[in-house]
Amino acid sequence: MDQFSPSHWANRAIFYHIYPLGFCGAPARNDFTAAPVDRLQKVVEWLPHLHDLGMNALYLGPLFESTAHGYDTVDYYHVDRRLGTDGNLRELSSQIHQQGMRLVLDGVFNHVGRDFWAFRDVREHLTASPYGNWFHNLRFGDHSSYGDPFTYTGWAGNYDLVKLDLHNPEVKDHLFGAIRSWVEKFGIDGLRLDAADCLDLDFLDELHDFVHALKADFWLMGEIVAGDYRTWANQRRLDSVTNYECYKGLYSSLADKNYFEIAYSLNRQFGPEGIYRGLPLYAFTDNHDVNRVASNLTNPAHLFPLYCLLFTMPGVPSIYYGSEWGIQGRRTPYDDCMLRPSLDLAAAHQSPLARDLESAIRRLSGLRHESEALKFGDYRQIFVGHELFAFLRTSDRERVLVVINAGSSPVPLELDLPSPALSALDMLNGKERFAVSGSHISLPAIPACWARVLRLE
Repeated sequence: MDQFSPSHWANRAIFYHIYPLGFCGAPARNDFTAAPVDRLQKVVEWLPHLHDLGMNALYLGPLFESTAHGYDTVDYYHVDRRLGTDGNLRELSSQIHQQGMRLVLDGVFNHVGRDFWAFRDVREHLTASPYGNWFHNLRFGDHSSYGDPFTYTGWAGNYDLVKLDLHNPEVKDHLFGAIRSWVEKFGIDGLRLDAADCLDLDFLDELHDFVHALKADFWLMGEIVAGDYRTWANQRRLDSVTNYECYKGLYSSLADKNYFEIAYSLNRQFGPEGIYRGLPLYAFTDNHDVNRVASNLTNPAHLFPLYCLLFTMPGVPSIYYGSEWGIQGRRTPYDDCMLRPSLDLAAAHQSPLARDLESAIRRLSGLRHESEALKFGDYRQIFVGHELFAFLRTSDRERVLVVINAGSSPVPLELDLPSPALSALDMLNGKERFAVSGSHISLPAIPACWARVLRLE
């Protein structure tokens, strides 16, 4: 199946992202002796909320046995005992699919933790271990920062994360075997590849062929912070990558009253000469590694135009758990726990802002599900000002004009369209209808910190 085709499930998806160890209130470190505790049941209990929000895909962060934060894998073949058992994950997957949702897991293949069974064997048996060549640039004769009588490559200078040698056929067989088991046991529909920009490209090519042989519509999305996204996202490699360029512009354009920033990125990426036209990039406002978006904004009301843009711009939108209520959280140089809290569903949406924002996201997700143009139409900028932004999304059967006002007062706006229409139906605000004079539309008021989403007829 063509991963860029509108018929592919991922290109019609709205993702909900959960970091399970934090969300489920798991202990910060694994003692490897405790009995498994079914904390994944909490995810099951939240599934009706996700369905009500309009989410149809769930991305779960690291789930497999690890030392601490999940990205320091110890065993790829079994669920972290702090979260439960393989049977608990199998049941969760069944519940997810019964809700009509897809399931995507974190694939952490660049590195493992120091407690990973093969690295532990090297630590215990040194040169007698058959696994020394499983790890990148592991050499005896010097000492690591942990006092080992050998050195090795750590991820980004973090030596608690040991880089795997992905050229080693035994390593690839081990990882691909784990993926096969996840598909067979848990029925997963895709993987988000951690640190994808650190993975060898030939490994990604082999991974692409392997997973699509297992499941034709399997989805591979890579974490890419910087670089040319088409290096990774193309027909022979990954299906999507994280759109970090637009992530930054989504909030800073609001905080700085400068829609020109995000407008520039969207035009560069998706406009008529855009370098990523037709590429379904993974769009997000926050995740487990960056500040909650509410903490990056100076005006809480800006959360509303923020999500108006997220759900109408090109890409595959994602909501990070709890951000549908505008919760805050900042990372520190040494701690990400504020980004990854345990939340109580009954208590999370008690404030008026939280209730209003949740309702707005529900409306926006419903709108996106209904509109072919919003899901995968072309993009064309129509107008940009400091706090006003208008663009057109066009598919074969639909044209949708999006006008967003980040200002504190309603604003009238007159626009010239690239081609004529008869009228414009506001799909977001009570089905109001506006006349179009040829190619000219006069809008009496764009609501403050909100939008109009107009189907041109």
